[in-house]
Amino acid sequence: MAGTDLLNGLCREGGCPWHDAALVRVPLFLLALLAVRGVPAYLAVRTLGARATAATALLQATSLPFIVTATQIGVATGLMTPVTAAALVCAGLLSVLVFPVVALALLRQPAGDRSGREAQQPPSRR
Repeated sequence: MAGTDLLNGLCREGGCPWHDAALVRVPLFLLALLAVRGVPAYLAVRTLGARATAATALLQATSLPFIVTATQIGVATGLMTPVTAAALVCAGLLSVLVFPVVALALLRQPAGDRSGREAQQPPSRR
C-alpha cells in the first residue's frame, strides 16, 4: 500500500504526523479542503435549502486517495516535505471520518425542528 509506505517513511525522516508543525497544519488543511471542495455546493443553496447544501458541501469535501497519492509523489520528487505530507494525509483522513457523519446528522434532523426531536407524523387514515 502506497499510503502505508509513505507514513512509515515519514517517521524515519522526522516527519511523524504528531510532529508539532504537522499538528498545526492539520486544521488549516481541513478547512482548506472544505473551502476548496465544499464551497461550490453553495451554488445550489436556493434549490436544495441550507441544510442539504451544507451536507452536500461536507460530502464533496471528503478526500483521501488523491491526497495520499499526491503527497507520495510530492515527497518522492522532493517538492513536498514529509511533515506537510503527513499533515495533508491526516487532514484527508479526518475529512473522510468526520465530514460524512456531520452531513448525515444534518440530513436526519428535520429542517423545521431544531430541538433534535423527530417531527410528529399525522396519524394515517385507514
